[in-house]
Amino acid sequence: MADDKTHVGSPDRDRISLGEDYEVRDWTQGLGVSEAELREAVDAVGHSADAVRAYLKKS
Repeated sequence: MADDKTHVGSPDRDRISLGEDYEVRDWTQGLGVSEAELREAVDAVGHSADAVRAYLKKS
């Protein structure tokens, strides 16, 4: 099933998905990091946006 972009909500904002190019682009722009930094953070702490933000602040 296709990703329905008209039905976004908390799950979309709370979790970082690296499977779609547009999501990687949006998260890197929103967090002000490179794709490599984003992937490193997700690898280190998981897909929780809050955990990734906290990890990036410590770095």
